[in-house]
Amino acid sequence: MRRPNDKARPGAALFVACLVLAAFAAPSSAQAQTVLKTRVRDFSDYSRVSIETTQTLAFGFERSGAVLRVKVDSPTTLRLQGEPVESRVVKSLSWAKQGSTYILTIEAKVPSFNYNFYTLSNPFQLMIDITPDAAALPRPSEKPASSASRPPVSAPATTPASTPAVRPPASDPPAQLAPLPPSAKGVRTIVIDPGHGGLESGAKGRFGTLEKEVTLAVALKIKALIERNLAMRVVLTRDKDIDIPLADRGALANNNDAMLFISIHANGSYRKNSNGSEVYFLSLNAADEDTRRLAYLENNAGELEQKIGEQDADELQMILWDMAQSAFIKKSGQLAEFIQVELNALLGTANRGIKQAPFKVLTEVACPAVLVETAFISNPEEERKLANAVFQDNIAQAVYRGLLNYIRLYSQE
Repeated sequence: MRRPNDKARPGAALFVACLVLAAFAAPSSAQAQTVLKTRVRDFSDYSRVSIETTQTLAFGFERSGAVLRVKVDSPTTLRLQGEPVESRVVKSLSWAKQGSTYILTIEAKVPSFNYNFYTLSNPFQLMIDITPDAAALPRPSEKPASSASRPPVSAPATTPASTPAVRPPASDPPAQLAPLPPSAKGVRTIVIDPGHGGLESGAKGRFGTLEKEVTLAVALKIKALIERNLAMRVVLTRDKDIDIPLADRGALANNNDAMLFISIHANGSYRKNSNGSEVYFLSLNAADEDTRRLAYLENNAGELEQKIGEQDADELQMILWDMAQSAFIKKSGQLAEFIQVELNALLGTANRGIKQAPFKVLTEVACPAVLVETAFISNPEEERKLANAVFQDNIAQAVYRGLLNYIRLYSQE
């Protein structure tokens, strides 16, 4: 204890004051910064740049030659933290700031490449897959790029509290296919059908989200992905909020000589806890009562009937017979399965599997055709996801990846 007549030394007091200020200032500085952890990994025919952080990021892309720029907007200060880049495809990562926008520049070692991305949550992760064009890949006699094997597809995840959630881990994301070989001539025009539109809004969520708006947003994202990465033509049955009769959607596909038809929807159910994604292809008979109800709701603009009329049944039977002759049923089932696997892996929704149902929108199409029920807009939790742009991006990625798997399977035909 200091005696009353002792004098405090000014230097000691100043030192203590600085320590106190530093103690308060250090946490504030740490809280103002968000760390972005980056990693580059090589796989057999592509490289993956992963970005992990504790907050959800708003981002966009800009491509220029061998450079891909990821633009990130954040109200907090971002700091990049990464391992040294050792990759056969990615040359370097660099970090810069322009105003309130941060820019991650990814420079490739090859002059030409394709890229696509998807996101994961808890924590937020942005995965960017960079695939060199076939001509830029090393020849078989050259040193192999990497001994790393392609990661397997993760187990499906579920969102309701009643079911344990199993999210795809960051180190084990869904596989990505290489670009199609020059001989892949199985697909030329793909028709994407945003369900409903105009006065026919489709299902409506508790918070006012409309199925027709979600399906158009997702369809536009799928179109952009395909046109950016594949040398294929994409036709939308509608690109704005207008009415398109079901028969006209099929006619549009046939008039454009479509090789694939994918109809996008958001599910609805009288059971508010129904959840998950499912993909349908055509059949005369519905697999179960819920499927039958869904088919009639889609076919009759909200009017639930008890059974298919005899004339409709005869028409369906004739179409199915024709389709069976052309192997459309088999190919439609394969496309549905590929898309379902990717939906399970990327969306974090329950796996409801692939099913068959008599959807009228599929009956007029003379090519493999599927109907994708992305999630349940009647479920408040999934409604919020469907209205989210990042979730819509992941839907588009899942459909695109399923499409790639299908094309690879039939590319030699």
